[in-house]
Amino acid sequence: MVLFGTLMNGLGILVGGVLGLFLNRVPERVKETTMNGIGLAVLLIGLQMAIQSNEIIVLLLSLLIGAFIGEGLRLEEKFESLGGWVEKRFQKNSSSSVSQGFMTASLIFVIGAMAVVGALDSGIRGDHDVLVTKAIIDGFVALVLSTTLGFGVLFSIIPVLLYEGGITLLATQIQKWVPDTFLDGFIVEMTATGGLLIIAIGLNLLNITKIRVANLLPSLIMVGFVLYVSTHITG
Repeated sequence: MVLFGTLMNGLGILVGGVLGLFLNRVPERVKETTMNGIGLAVLLIGLQMAIQSNEIIVLLLSLLIGAFIGEGLRLEEKFESLGGWVEKRFQKNSSSSVSQGFMTASLIFVIGAMAVVGALDSGIRGDHDVLVTKAIIDGFVALVLSTTLGFGVLFSIIPVLLYEGGITLLATQIQKWVPDTFLDGFIVEMTATGGLLIIAIGLNLLNITKIRVANLLPSLIMVGFVLYVSTHITG
């Protein structure tokens, strides 16, 4: 089932959000230790994906070019600005707690490398590990958010399903546009590049680094271009 990962992500948010409505407050120590455990699991998934690479040069060039593009477009800053604008917009109206919960949770769950990488992985390889892991993370975050922002957090399931499901379904159609021989190599290198981004997310979750992962997202697209050029030069 190609949308299994997306549906699991939605279910994780639903379960976490509902539990949060019935819990008064999650202790800070519990949140910290739980997030550390999740960060370690995310690192492991990223490592498993990254070591699959057969073309380290392709991976490296994709990251470098993608980083230049991402920094040039300032993707991370734009995402943060969008989140800040939404937060200020709804803070002005104290009666809009449902809208605030919906918008805040939606931005947290939708914007990020894990949603993109996970959806691509589900669509192209049929591997849902990243999205299932994201479901666990989002479930815990939804639990914490719903204790303060209420049931509006639960409505964030809708944009998550539409966003990740859309990317997943589009990714399944890539075989119609790309030859099988090229696609096999692309899947391997895209997975490895995505794995490195997942590792960066894990390191950020553990507060070891503050990598601007959103600025590296163009690397996933550049894998196809770099691999295409590399194949034609060597071929």
